[in-house]
Amino acid sequence: MDSTIKDFEAAIAELESIVKKLEEGDLPLETSLQLYERGVQLSRFCHAQLEQAEKRIEILNERGQLTPAPSNLGTDE
Repeated sequence: MDSTIKDFEAAIAELESIVKKLEEGDLPLETSLQLYERGVQLSRFCHAQLEQAEKRIEILNERGQLTPAPSNLGTDE
């Protein structure tokens, strides 16, 4: 894991910042490539964190024999 990435929330915030900078398009090519590379690192970190969370939820569901929440949970009906 990249030690410069603090946590999931920090990675998402930095990734959003990078996307905004790249969308502006006013950067030199080398800077854009560096930002893109960092964005890929952040994206991979976030994906791995989400996969770990999913696995933990599956384990908890199996141990506790919990059922998934209804799909309409949280909707204003």
